[in-house]
Amino acid sequence: MPNIQKIIAAPGPRFVLASAVLFILGLALNSTLLALLGVMGGGFFAYFFRDPERTIHQEPESIISPADGKVILVDEVQEDKFLGRPAKRVGIFMNVLDVHVNRSPMAGTVVVTKHQPGKFKIACRQDACQCNEQQATLLEGAEGRRLLVVQIAGLLARRIISYVQPGQKLEQGERLGMICFGSRVDLYLPLDAEIQVKVGDRVQAGSSVVARWWLDAA
Repeated sequence: MPNIQKIIAAPGPRFVLASAVLFILGLALNSTLLALLGVMGGGFFAYFFRDPERTIHQEPESIISPADGKVILVDEVQEDKFLGRPAKRVGIFMNVLDVHVNRSPMAGTVVVTKHQPGKFKIACRQDACQCNEQQATLLEGAEGRRLLVVQIAGLLARRIISYVQPGQKLEQGERLGMICFGSRVDLYLPLDAEIQVKVGDRVQAGSSVVARWWLDAA
């Protein structure tokens, strides 16, 4: 029998267990409603916290998607907090049915991780990247190339979980964290990166190429 923690991301197992307890309580009390809520809750949480294995697109010149979801913006902004320069940004919105485990867009070392408390506005709003709860992870790869992944909580998301810490080395596509319930991930790239997606595209963490480095990028 497969290990539940290998197919369901933390903290999913405890939500599934709580639903199972509710189901058992419903049976003990002869309550159809409690039993039904337990079954529905267990099914939902098992589905939401699923953590499927992926065939990772590993290519040094490719930058892969950090999240499953829909591309809601592609633009250029001034990113002063971590990159200290103008950057291209790709915003990916995860609805409640998407896999919420996030992955590293490239192979590299974690330079900085920083949590910022904030509000819980709808994640697809333009100002969500400024005022919402979020977790920033700055990565440095080959030839000093740097990119920034920002996990942003949404209206239903109340917890961002980081799996990484400064100094940790990640493979391309390796898990770096997850967000509990509907949310968004913004990817900040140097201006010389070539964006491969457009607004409206659906992308998959670890598999979809969202940008490419120029061969002489550094």
